[in-house]
Amino acid sequence: MSGDKLVSSQITRNEVISLVFRLTLFGALTYFGVRWMVKAIDPTRKQKVEAQKRAERILNRIGVKNVRLSEYELSIAAQLVDPSTINISWDDIAGLEDIIQEIRETVILPIQKSELFSGSNLIQPPKGVLLHGPPGCGKTMIAKATAREAGARFINLEVSSLTDKWYGESQKLAAAVFTLAIKIQPCIIFIDEIDSFLRSRDTFDHEATAMMKAQFMSLWDGLITDPDCQVIVMGATNRPQDVDRAILRRMPAMFHIGLPNPKQRCGVLKLVLENEVIAEDVNIEEIAKLTDGFSGSDLRELCRNAALYRVRDYSSTFRGAVNKPPYSTMPPLSSQQMRVPLSICSPDAEVFHDALRPISMDDFLNALGRMKDSKVHTSIKFRSRVPELD
Repeated sequence: MSGDKLVSSQITRNEVISLVFRLTLFGALTYFGVRWMVKAIDPTRKQKVEAQKRAERILNRIGVKNVRLSEYELSIAAQLVDPSTINISWDDIAGLEDIIQEIRETVILPIQKSELFSGSNLIQPPKGVLLHGPPGCGKTMIAKATAREAGARFINLEVSSLTDKWYGESQKLAAAVFTLAIKIQPCIIFIDEIDSFLRSRDTFDHEATAMMKAQFMSLWDGLITDPDCQVIVMGATNRPQDVDRAILRRMPAMFHIGLPNPKQRCGVLKLVLENEVIAEDVNIEEIAKLTDGFSGSDLRELCRNAALYRVRDYSSTFRGAVNKPPYSTMPPLSSQQMRVPLSICSPDAEVFHDALRPISMDDFLNALGRMKDSKVHTSIKFRSRVPELD
């Protein structure tokens, strides 16, 4: 009788062990199966994998080694820019010498010579910088040139990369922006059109968006309270009045990048035309007077349109002479050659460049007339204003 009980007890234990094993195996298979299925149906999975690979290449190139990054930090790291690869310098920006000097003194110098400023909290670099003004006046160029001169890593943050369809993921990505920046400091986090992301909050904001903004500001406060942290959030906007006041308080260094005056426009034109062949009748000062209300990008577009007139003249001359002896020795440019910079083209490009006449004053006047007639350039009546802080 006792033997039967022993056998029954033994069978029961074996069944229990078997059941536990099967349940464990089933649970593991279910977990990994669901995880694989979620990844398989995620439409952004391929982009995430490519972003992580790109981030690893960038980190190796900028010399960030032996730093463990989370999945979310790797996703943000894909937007890193190596300061040595930034092709924008202060020499490429004309007419903003006063602002450049102020940025050098208040932002760049404390980063480059941090040991000189460590003894005082009053002269620490600001943790927030706002560049505001009309479109096309050089705000993004200033941000890149600042990162290059300071030797800081540059995160060109795309706001769309912080949004995720899964609940809670956006907050993790927002946190990863700051944790990554701290790990690779000195670092500048640049947010273009910051008003579209950190605009004034209201009761109609989506819950996930409101939570992400709140966490972003909370993490930003952590930078402000740490005097040794060399992370700066730099934003650019042409609508400063739409930026949340709580954000403006975190950006004490504000620089207005306005439309250039005649002297500044003259400097921009000289910089754009520095390597171009222009006729003796071109009066840059006169062009600067005629372009009131033009931004820096407008002036560059004006020069481009003026330069195209000589290409049209060459094209017309070639078509007129192609059937008349002696035949032209210069063949027309292919569409591929037109897309390649002249400096890296074949010898045909050099011949083409030599065949072009200089840019004349009439070219500029014609281009100016076309720009004023065909479109409304950067608003002449635009007046950027800084909201008054409480």
